[in-house]
Amino acid sequence: MLKDELRPRPAVERMAPYSPPTGDRADKLRLDFNENTIGCSPKVTQFLAEHLIENDLAVYPEYTDARKELSQFFQVADEEMIFTNGTDEAIQALVNTYVDDEDEVLTLRPSYAMYKFYAEVAGAVVREIDYRIAKLEFPLQELLGAITPATRAVLIANPNNPTGTGTNLEGIERILQKAPNAAVLIDEAYYEFCGVTALPLIEEYPNLFVSRTFSKVYGMAGMRFGCLFSSAGNIRWLHKAQSPYSVNSLAALAARAAVRDQAYIRRYVTEVLAARELLYVGLEKLKIPYFQSQANFVLFYAGERAVEIRDTLRNRNILVRDRSYELPGCVRVTVGTRDQMRQFLEELSTIW
Repeated sequence: MLKDELRPRPAVERMAPYSPPTGDRADKLRLDFNENTIGCSPKVTQFLAEHLIENDLAVYPEYTDARKELSQFFQVADEEMIFTNGTDEAIQALVNTYVDDEDEVLTLRPSYAMYKFYAEVAGAVVREIDYRIAKLEFPLQELLGAITPATRAVLIANPNNPTGTGTNLEGIERILQKAPNAAVLIDEAYYEFCGVTALPLIEEYPNLFVSRTFSKVYGMAGMRFGCLFSSAGNIRWLHKAQSPYSVNSLAALAARAAVRDQAYIRRYVTEVLAARELLYVGLEKLKIPYFQSQANFVLFYAGERAVEIRDTLRNRNILVRDRSYELPGCVRVTVGTRDQMRQFLEELSTIW
């Protein structure tokens, strides 16, 4: 450490850095970050072009119209929702509101890195519950057994990234009932691909928080827009811990247009589900083990060749994500269109 370098909080010192490989992705088949592989609905960019004027960028964002439209779409009251800068800010706002230094936070392992990241920034004690290795099944019993009166937050992706597995509503309710004094976040980033949602339960369980993102099926990862839902009382507390203008005007406009074009969303989901089946068949033909997924990605087992396969595919302009640092030998591939999966399988077959 430099002599005159300012020392951070001990919690930050202890953290491992998180540096996703986001560089040099242009002009490649991007199957590494579970994004929409064909882009957002054309109606989104059309709506922005029609409604955006120069003066809109000179003033701070106003969310009235977007809040009205999106609360109606999600079938919640206006006061049961906040806008967030992607799911990341939803996690951050929840942790900032309910988790204090040395509080206990439960997450699953492996899972989305930002749960542990924001809990560690807050100085929490993070306990990770491992997925069942054989089939990477959701570890419901293990998680229930880990919840104690000291548990302050439970942060779960359903379905989970990178495993692609999840739990049902009954499982979610058992978690909520076991942890009445903890903030339980159900991150539904991949809801559209599995159809399981806890959103209707927010009025029944005061400890429930549900997040949705526009970065996946809606094809708006660059906009950084999400929503966090809970009871009206919880939302009032979250507002106190959130920056008032963290969501920009363009993102709020784009989200309005995105939810209007549900025909686009249905077509894309149908295509992805068909492409996922095609991918399964292709992996089976190559005798490559894989895990059944409820999301728009599939985890497959490449053994000691995981990094080699990732790098070789990258040299052929196809990006996949090596997850062997968490699950030895595993590689994750985003499911896009059937044509994209055929392209991926053709290249994979030549190096397998």
